[in-house]
Amino acid sequence: MLRASKKALLASFLFILMPLVQVSTLAADFKREVIYQIITDRFFDGSSANNNPAQSAGLYDSTKTNWRAYWGGDLAGIQQKMSYLAGMGVTAVWISPHVDNLNINIPDGNGNPTASYHGYQGRDFKRVEEHSGNASNTWTEFDALVTAAHANGIKVIVDFAPNHSTQDNAGEFGALYDNGTFLGNYTTDTNGYFHHNGNISNWDDRYQVQYYTLFNLADLNQEHATIDAYMKSAAQLYQQHGVDGFRIDAIKHITWGWQYSLANSIYTYGDSFLFGEWYQTSTGDPLYRDSYKYANKSGISMLDFPLNTAIRNVFGSNANFSEIENVLTAEASNFTWDEDLVTFIDNHDMTRFLSLLNNNTRLHQALAFILTQRGVPCIYYGTEQYLHNDTSGGGDPYNRPMMNAFSTSTTAYTLTNRLSTLRRNNTAVPYGSHQQRWVNNDVYVYERKFNGNVVLVAINKGAGAAQVTGLNTSLPVGTYNDYLTTLLAGTSISVGSGSGGNNPVTAFSLPANSVSVWQTTETGGFPQVGSVGPTVGQPGVKVTIGGKNFGSTQGTVKFGTTNATVTSWSSTKIVATVPVVTNGNYNVTVTNSSSQVSNGIQFTVLTAKLIPVTFTVYNASPTQTGDYIFLTGNTVELSNWATTWDAAVGPLLTPNYPNWFINTSVPAGQTIQFKFIKISASGAVTWEAGANHTYTVPSSGVGFVNVNWQY
Repeated sequence: MLRASKKALLASFLFILMPLVQVSTLAADFKREVIYQIITDRFFDGSSANNNPAQSAGLYDSTKTNWRAYWGGDLAGIQQKMSYLAGMGVTAVWISPHVDNLNINIPDGNGNPTASYHGYQGRDFKRVEEHSGNASNTWTEFDALVTAAHANGIKVIVDFAPNHSTQDNAGEFGALYDNGTFLGNYTTDTNGYFHHNGNISNWDDRYQVQYYTLFNLADLNQEHATIDAYMKSAAQLYQQHGVDGFRIDAIKHITWGWQYSLANSIYTYGDSFLFGEWYQTSTGDPLYRDSYKYANKSGISMLDFPLNTAIRNVFGSNANFSEIENVLTAEASNFTWDEDLVTFIDNHDMTRFLSLLNNNTRLHQALAFILTQRGVPCIYYGTEQYLHNDTSGGGDPYNRPMMNAFSTSTTAYTLTNRLSTLRRNNTAVPYGSHQQRWVNNDVYVYERKFNGNVVLVAINKGAGAAQVTGLNTSLPVGTYNDYLTTLLAGTSISVGSGSGGNNPVTAFSLPANSVSVWQTTETGGFPQVGSVGPTVGQPGVKVTIGGKNFGSTQGTVKFGTTNATVTSWSSTKIVATVPVVTNGNYNVTVTNSSSQVSNGIQFTVLTAKLIPVTFTVYNASPTQTGDYIFLTGNTVELSNWATTWDAAVGPLLTPNYPNWFINTSVPAGQTIQFKFIKISASGAVTWEAGANHTYTVPSSGVGFVNVNWQY
């Protein structure tokens, strides 16, 4: 606790000089991590031997002028730059899909060769792409990368794209292989491995976005037992090769209910962190409600696109800081675990920030924001080197240039290191609450607080100094120097005595174009839980609990009132096994060896492992615009007879009205009871008549249920 300016200066100075502490954390708690997104082909060429492999010859361009060809970056190149990444404070790398991709050239309109250099046209999800690894498509280079990353305290996230295979109207026509064995393709799909619908035309239609085709990419049918088993075994293979997490591509376009079972399969096998890509521009998006319902129930977090839009508007287009604050407020009320959302400034599917606004100062401010805010920050490769190419506005593919420098002295590199260290060492950043303390168009002061740990951040994007008066904070009485040591022109503050967590800050001038960070950490105190991961699982699944003040001597973990078996225990991290309890939502608490009890954090205990089942109801109750059919039943997986839009399973889809269907994940081997309900636009509920339907869920594979609405 800081009481005087000299103490504050010394503490801040020592804190910032500390090397990044490589705390051993499990993947299920990613809130302390800083992710670095890499397009493998555009990062670094570590081996020329794989530049033009025989099975896909002619797809490499040594001149790097064909932006849709391979340029030579590979897994060996990432491995060779691991110390560079660790020095920046990166604690996790998200690498583009490394699976065996399309081998055939599909010329563009001018006859130039094109290639799947980005990795999103997978043909064999159980082999490594030869341009990334070796000509035999083995895992040798991938395994070496994982080993090097872990030796540097860096986790590995793979980009997993189970929505589709390759292009359905050219090249290999969606051909899919299982470790070299041909399974089938789109054009001769006698087994029904693919959906045969047109391209999506209505991006707000729930049926189209899940069952139609994304940009002519052969859309896989995850409800088919073979595809279901194939994708889950592929994910497990990645886990066997040591990956720590999955970024799931296009989750908005994969059967939503099936993904619950995919996540459950991954978590049942072992420790992991999952997040996915659900593109939306704001919290006003027509499917925004579906997105947070998915995140709250599936165990899969997502990239925070609404916040990304606000970040780009505020820092790139000079919008009012209130736009960011409004998004944070909305998402905090909608997402149960908003601190698991992955935040970002730009990525491979949008113009880089510096193409939007070529201003390094604004980029630094945006970086400081995501590195100190709630959520898991993700930095797009080359951001720290101010990498951008503005050809044609800087969009795809010009937002994916070759990495051009590896300087360790840029301001962005240093900033990332310092704030990554803060994220690891002050739990207010990964776990704390968010409170806006002062805001106008150009100035944003916000506070992160986790019990006695506090971080206060002030950003001024204006061209002139701002006079800040009437500011309150939870920081204790004292004088605080800028944690960044004026790296971004920050300043110091003095805090007086107040009450109720509102200590007055002496009026001060916040320099133009600056970021200031002030922080404090407490010692001692009651145990505090800030994270549980995964957030859903059946008895026997291991969960990681993160926080502080757990103590070095093992205490107890409870799910409700039931003790859980503890596998490992430290002062900040506990691994425990979900106990045998009735399915439902529980508060997880930690009691230390001094019998002090922590706050509770929500966890959903499933009945059993999950099986994807497609439920169809024929001739359902007539609906008007805004009315939908939902599914409800007697287990937590079926919402325990809930009758609200956010809790019941659905809404169901009706491509053949008045018949409705939905794919959802239910407990294996269990006999379940269920009914269909109609929820009107006003919220009124209409139940179908008659006795409850019953169904015994298969113990493995997939299932199908067809019933008539009971009148």
